[in-house]
Amino acid sequence: MNISGNTIFVPGATSGIGLALALRLQAAGNTVVIGGRRGAVLAQLAADHGFATVTIDTTDRESVLAARDEVVSEHPELNVLIAMAGVMAAEDVREASFLAEAERIVETNINGPLRLVSVFTEHLQSRPDSTLMTVSSGLAFTPLAVTPTYNGSKAFIHQFSETIRLQLAGTSVSVIELVPPAVQTELMPGGSGNDHYLPLDAFADEVMELLETQPDATEILVDAVKFLRFAEVEGRYAEAIAAVNSLVAG
Repeated sequence: MNISGNTIFVPGATSGIGLALALRLQAAGNTVVIGGRRGAVLAQLAADHGFATVTIDTTDRESVLAARDEVVSEHPELNVLIAMAGVMAAEDVREASFLAEAERIVETNINGPLRLVSVFTEHLQSRPDSTLMTVSSGLAFTPLAVTPTYNGSKAFIHQFSETIRLQLAGTSVSVIELVPPAVQTELMPGGSGNDHYLPLDAFADEVMELLETQPDATEILVDAVKFLRFAEVEGRYAEAIAAVNSLVAG
């Protein structure tokens, strides 16, 4: 992925990692269109930062289609999609009531990216140098006990990314998987103040450096996520699981 000169759509960029990357990508010389469900927040971000904005709810197929039509109509040069929108929540599978939360996570974290890929991939293939960026998690590789469906949804995104990269080989579309560690955001309540998590600005700056210095990378791995990403292949799986879950228990 070239670091500048792109037109980028980032659904899920009204806060957290999505917003931090959108700001940096814009500063690097890209046209950035951000998407989200909250119209007032989008309007404020447009006023503050000059973003183009599109209202989108990735859990709603009609909303995704309408957003695609608006983005492609107003920005036909669109060549990068970053499927950022996601949710995370604690669950306890020992209680049947966990299902409602699990279904909400699946609808956003799995079905949402599937909807985005289904409506944007044909357009991306029409552009000469395009990128589809998915967002998984270090927890796709080393699970956190209290977030089973989130872990599973991100494991799906990893394998889905691996597979569509094979299918899109030979086209103009590159597939990049962004694999965040725990970052100081409000993805989970209180996360922005957790000293065990990577500061948001440090994460976003490192991602931008990796995108610039590794333009052909298929995975974007900041140093902090490698402990989780490679735990199993390096024979550290039990150790990594214990370490990750002790932070929550402690």
